[in-house]
Amino acid sequence: MSVKTPPETLQAASAAGYAKAASRPLPRLLVAAFLAGAYIALGGVLSIIIGFGFPEISAANPGLQRFLSGLVFPIGLMLVVILGADLFTGNNALLIPPMAERRIGVGRVIGNWTVVWLANFAGCLAVAYFLVYLTGLTASEPYAAAVERIAVGKVSASFGVIFLKGIGANWCVCLAVWLALSGRRLGEKLLACEIPVMAFVALGFEHCIANMFFIPLAMMQGADITMSQLFVTNLLPATIGNIVGGAIFVGAAHYFVNRPVER
Repeated sequence: MSVKTPPETLQAASAAGYAKAASRPLPRLLVAAFLAGAYIALGGVLSIIIGFGFPEISAANPGLQRFLSGLVFPIGLMLVVILGADLFTGNNALLIPPMAERRIGVGRVIGNWTVVWLANFAGCLAVAYFLVYLTGLTASEPYAAAVERIAVGKVSASFGVIFLKGIGANWCVCLAVWLALSGRRLGEKLLACEIPVMAFVALGFEHCIANMFFIPLAMMQGADITMSQLFVTNLLPATIGNIVGGAIFVGAAHYFVNRPVER
């Protein structure tokens, strides 16, 4: 059986978005969003361990570290998509079609995004503190320096740069979600999650949920980063950019292109 056509994928995205915004009770939404944050954090720590685990080789081949980190980071989105968790950045695109069809209102969309963003943050913090910081998983070198370098880099860029990188990150992530919806088999869905997400990691774009893991972990390990830098310098522009990249460049764009033609 072939993959879904673009109009069929749009129908699947609209159904998924409606279910997330209108059918999932709040307790289930909170748990699903917490799990999504934890899954992304799992991909984040794996990208550190694998991507920065060969310092002698990657020092002479800088693209190799980016490739290795990007290769393994998508496990987080794979788990989100296959297991039905709620990820803020994915919902940025998925809730647009049912809103455009007037099946859900703007208030429902904003409410969903807010709850999911907060619960994603909780999941990221839980993994960062309990599974990484307390276990000392990234406390030794070369990982400790890598964690600090990643986080400091993320809070050193300007608002505009982080905003633009946020657009790029969630354009890739939501394209991965959209592609996964077009697949009918597990392998197709996993491959769909792998390639676009690997691209955004390798390119160094800014994903607000991933940053909810990387930056707090660095702060736990002693990095000189303030709460203002975390929230205002990085998460605010990254979140806005992610909304633009997912809602406009994927959700709205693909709805406009593939919606039924009115006669």
